[in-house]
Amino acid sequence: MTYMIVGASSGLGKDLAHEFASNNKNLILISRDKTDLEYLKSDIILKHKVDVKILPADLSSIDDVENFLRSNEKTFNSLDGLLFPIALMTEKDKVLASSLESKKIIYSNFYSITLLINNTLSINKNKKNITIVGFGSISASIGRHVNTFYSAAKNALETYFESLIITTLNENIKVQFYTLGYLDTGLSFEKKLILPKGSTKKLAKIVFSNLNISGGKFYFPFWWKPISLAINILPFSIVKLIVKRFN
Repeated sequence: MTYMIVGASSGLGKDLAHEFASNNKNLILISRDKTDLEYLKSDIILKHKVDVKILPADLSSIDDVENFLRSNEKTFNSLDGLLFPIALMTEKDKVLASSLESKKIIYSNFYSITLLINNTLSINKNKKNITIVGFGSISASIGRHVNTFYSAAKNALETYFESLIITTLNENIKVQFYTLGYLDTGLSFEKKLILPKGSTKKLAKIVFSNLNISGGKFYFPFWWKPISLAINILPFSIVKLIVKRFN
């Protein structure tokens, strides 16, 4: 069985790759950094003895994504699953970010993902038991004055995955979506956080164990679920003050 991991050079992407490889799954790894992918490929093959293919690609440009899809059509035909631990964040991501900056963030965190999924499902119309796993962010629960377009893109991604879950309920397509709080990665390094950071290795194990669940929505770490529910229940006038306090 072959699984494609988009954003494989990130902390979560690497741990997912090792977890799946340790369970004898072949991999196709996608990331912008070819050097990181080559190192990860060598490490996985050495430790787990599975087939690994790397496909360097920049998903922040729609033209590049479309060219990538055309060049790798046969690859998508062989997939048993896709995972999207991709997360592009920049310091310039604010309400008044430039058009180029906002497009790059939205393309990477939302639009390119939908293109890859739609392309795969259209090619695999008669294929059974394909699994699609998306990863959102607790930051998408409400608008923000920083990471503005990232949060908006993750919000759109969650809505898209909800639609995907509903659309595929009676098909042999399993869809899962994880809303993530702070993880123990470089993005949260040295940040003063109120709640503990979640382990990406633990999350990778959970994702693998949940592969056969159809239409699952999860929170990780688990304590973000009641926080998210509270944000949705509380009046916006109160929530915006809380968010401003901790941004």
